[in-house]
Amino acid sequence: MTGRRAALVLTCALIAAGCGATRDRRPVTTSSTPAPQTASPAIAEAQATHERPSPPPPRQTATHTAPSATRAIRAFVTAYINWDARTVSADMRSLAARSIGQARAAMTLAAAETAGDYELQQGGIANSGTVEAVAPLSGRPGEYVVVTRESTTASNTAAYQGLKAAWHVALATVQPMPGGGWALSDWQPEN
Repeated sequence: MTGRRAALVLTCALIAAGCGATRDRRPVTTSSTPAPQTASPAIAEAQATHERPSPPPPRQTATHTAPSATRAIRAFVTAYINWDARTVSADMRSLAARSIGQARAAMTLAAAETAGDYELQQGGIANSGTVEAVAPLSGRPGEYVVVTRESTTASNTAAYQGLKAAWHVALATVQPMPGGGWALSDWQPEN
């Protein structure tokens, strides 16, 4: 019991020391003069709301634009659906540079994911296809329905052997660029 009591006394002493219960503790003095009120409106707002707004994102520009919305979509989609395992990551990076907004983010992510995809590389997987139709989406300016016919093959695996070409539908949004031309801003495959 004495060992237990000693442990209890030691624990209490440590807790008291941690709480600041020491003998030679000195009182803290504070200045009675208020701080100058020269804070900017942004700092005053941050102090009041405990938040500070972030600056607006920089305006994105595309490295290549097309003279029309339809040509921008056709060029993007043709590059998007025609790739092979060796080029797919670079193809997606190129598409990211040619697009803005969500489309750029999606292509950047696709480039990163395909760069380290072991099965894609080892299987020698490739995709090819044609853009069959691009049509404006009724009542939605800048939005288009895209129909493609695509075929996936593989040179080092039988996984895609006998797979027939398939129809695919996607939604594409384009925006006019400040320097002229059009660029894809949203890409949403539906199937």
